[in-house]
Amino acid sequence: MHTQKIRWELKSFESLSGVEIYDILSLRDLVFVVEQKCIYLDADGKDKVALHLMGFDDNNSIMAYCRLFAPGLVYEEASIGRVATHPSVRRTGLGKALMEQAIAQSDKLFAAHAIRISGQLYLKDFYCNLGFEPFGSVYLEDDIPHIAMRRIA
Repeated sequence: MHTQKIRWELKSFESLSGVEIYDILSLRDLVFVVEQKCIYLDADGKDKVALHLMGFDDNNSIMAYCRLFAPGLVYEEASIGRVATHPSVRRTGLGKALMEQAIAQSDKLFAAHAIRISGQLYLKDFYCNLGFEPFGSVYLEDDIPHIAMRRIA
């Protein structure tokens, strides 16, 4: 279980500092490009309309991160994406804590009766344990198997 104290912050793109943007992009590059060996354009144009949920450790480093979208911006439902934790805190429960924060914020901000994600297939059980249910068939996104999942409140 995750024992380190994490400070959660949720910000619009406009309210992020230059350092926060740099740290977010560095974490996303580390996880999605380097770790997963996936060459793709991370700057997809959606950061400007997303809310950015960051989990900071005691050293003010971003250890957990995801984007939240209001209904209608990416999918008809509210959505969560770019879910990432720093490799040094894997298997500590921080990923679950991040998703619980993201779900709670989505429910609060968007009165989300449903949240949709595009989850990497190997994480299907992780997301199912958080109340998401798969629908549709497996598809490739950036050459990685994904599955659409929805959580109904």
